[in-house]
Amino acid sequence: MDKKYVIGIDLGGTKISGALADLNGNVLSKHTIPTKASEGENAVLNRIFEVIEKVMEIANKTSSEIKTIGIGSPGPLNAKTGVIITTPNLPFKNFQLVKPLVEKFNIPTYLDNDANVAAIGEYMLGAGKGTNNMVYVTVSTGIGGGAILNGKIYRGSTSNALEIGHTTLLPNGPRCNCGNYGCAEALASGTAIGRQGREAVESGEETSLKNYENITSYEVFKEAEKGDKVSKDILDKSLNYLGIAVANIITSFDPDMVVIGGGVAQAGKIVFDKVQEVVDKRCFKAMSEYCKIVPAALGKDAGVIGAVALALLEG
Repeated sequence: MDKKYVIGIDLGGTKISGALADLNGNVLSKHTIPTKASEGENAVLNRIFEVIEKVMEIANKTSSEIKTIGIGSPGPLNAKTGVIITTPNLPFKNFQLVKPLVEKFNIPTYLDNDANVAAIGEYMLGAGKGTNNMVYVTVSTGIGGGAILNGKIYRGSTSNALEIGHTTLLPNGPRCNCGNYGCAEALASGTAIGRQGREAVESGEETSLKNYENITSYEVFKEAEKGDKVSKDILDKSLNYLGIAVANIITSFDPDMVVIGGGVAQAGKIVFDKVQEVVDKRCFKAMSEYCKIVPAALGKDAGVIGAVALALLEG
């Protein structure tokens, strides 16, 4: 039988989403269930089985019609061996995820980290369609990324390339969750923007942010738009660092395009204008003029569509 379909699985700390698509990336069925990570490794594995079976059932397809399965998961992980090493919001510790799936469904299965998977999705089915060299940056709770170089995903030697959030931008800057100081993530992520807003209120600065019980990056963007000086200064500083991180990417990879996704990117013009301004100032003119900096196109479906794209790319 012709294998004309693929399945993508987005494995997250709170939910597992699956999609079955044709070889052009058109989604025929989707299904999402809670991860229930607290129930342990095998329970989560069984729930992945359940999602795969459900998307086949909804689309009225059998495993013999499926060419490949792609899975996106938080890392660190080893894409070559199919092992999730460890990850904060999932119960896996050096867990072989791919082998049991291959044994159960007899379908070639590929695992990659969620930022790479989103990069592949944007490259094949989103904003990066038609490019040859594309870097994807996600800016939300943390900062991550993935690179497509000469039409292929670049994983690096240990499958952990493009940890953009952990490049050092300010040697004596704030401590990052990774243990380093002055990482891009500690300076320019949504978490960092929210933290600076809370610090401003705690130190008694005159700001409309004091009207909120809980301050996240969302409130900082909202008050900046209304003209609050403290909020505007926080964004100016943080987005300047984001611009430096993007300028470093462009200088290192000379891509056709940098695609920026994640919650912070959804603030739109204010983010992209500042990043472009910094890139124009810091990059070689030939590079900055050639490279387009654009918003991600896949939105909240980036994970599962990216997993479909991974299955298509590897298949």
